[in-house]
Amino acid sequence: MEQSGWRRADGLTHAMDFSFSEEQELLRNSLRSFLNDRYTFEQRRAASRSASGWRPELWSALAEDIDILGLSLPERTGGLGGDPVTTMVVMEELGRALVIEPYLESNIICGGLLSRAGGEHADTVLRAMGRGKQIVAFAWAEPGARYELSTVATRATREGGGWRLNGAKAVVTAAPWASKLLVTARTGGAVTDRGGLSLFLIDKDTAGVGTSDYPTVDGRRASDVVFENVHVSAQALIGSEGAAIDTLELATDEAIAASSAEALGVLSRLHSDTVEYARQRRQFGQPISSFQVLQHRMVDMYMEVEMARSATYLVTLNLQAARRERQLAASAAKVTVSKACRFVGQNAVQLHGGMGMTDELAVGHYFKRATVIEAEFGTVDFHLARHAALSRSAA
Repeated sequence: MEQSGWRRADGLTHAMDFSFSEEQELLRNSLRSFLNDRYTFEQRRAASRSASGWRPELWSALAEDIDILGLSLPERTGGLGGDPVTTMVVMEELGRALVIEPYLESNIICGGLLSRAGGEHADTVLRAMGRGKQIVAFAWAEPGARYELSTVATRATREGGGWRLNGAKAVVTAAPWASKLLVTARTGGAVTDRGGLSLFLIDKDTAGVGTSDYPTVDGRRASDVVFENVHVSAQALIGSEGAAIDTLELATDEAIAASSAEALGVLSRLHSDTVEYARQRRQFGQPISSFQVLQHRMVDMYMEVEMARSATYLVTLNLQAARRERQLAASAAKVTVSKACRFVGQNAVQLHGGMGMTDELAVGHYFKRATVIEAEFGTVDFHLARHAALSRSAA
């Protein structure tokens, strides 16, 4: 994405150009064509209903046919070292196709954490992730933590030459498909302290790891995970002991940016499908798209999508800014996108009438995904409070 414009003497910038580069447009078109051919709504629905809940062959194709899985991973591990804008382009197309497979959870979040930690163990896993041979699930949320990254009761204590973990994690998305878990655990301090947090990369089949798998409302899969005296080697510690909080906060802001981009794809489909339905649905001898009150409603939906787009661009372009500016942009995006998910999703279902929630119609599935995105990585209330606290800290 290119940023250009001119600056007046008063410092205001005008005529900003946020057009995408030729390479980014080629990436978008290639991925969209791939998904149009190999990821229809019927295929997606069938995969979601299957015993496994996803399409492993599609995951392999994303790595082997168009090299998407290595796009954001570092070049030292065979990846392409893509920037945040590249991730945004990919995530919007995955949202448009309502892709189930865990690109965000594994290759963006866990890939980013492992890339920054470095080390032979992390890099070996990253190489496998880029080839589609390994999925890693991020186990961070705990019952009662209410989206606070530093509220961690899971504890790791030294034992011999390694560590012993005890605790529980809730709603670990993509864990049923993962072979490894990237786990936040406390190696020091009290439950809510910022200091004392560490990251551990653990094989899911390690003795003492228990998982309860279940489908989520948006057609994906998640697990609740329990760690009972799980013994791991010293190699399982990823990064510096007790110093993970800053990296975790950055990874979460990157996840918010990527999730916001996915939401753009979801919301665009909800809006376009609703407009098309309104053109076809007839009442009193004319299409309902001719009714002025419904036209206003669909224009309001479009405006919400575009406001979400602006907020997504803002956070994406601020991911490499200073911590406070990055977090302000992330919380602002989260609030704007979450409100758009609710407004556009609910209006799409209402304008489709009762059939809007049927399993046969795509709009109901997009609505469910939008509803889940609305609360992922923090609710509107959580991020309004974070934004206010960050704003006050500058005063």
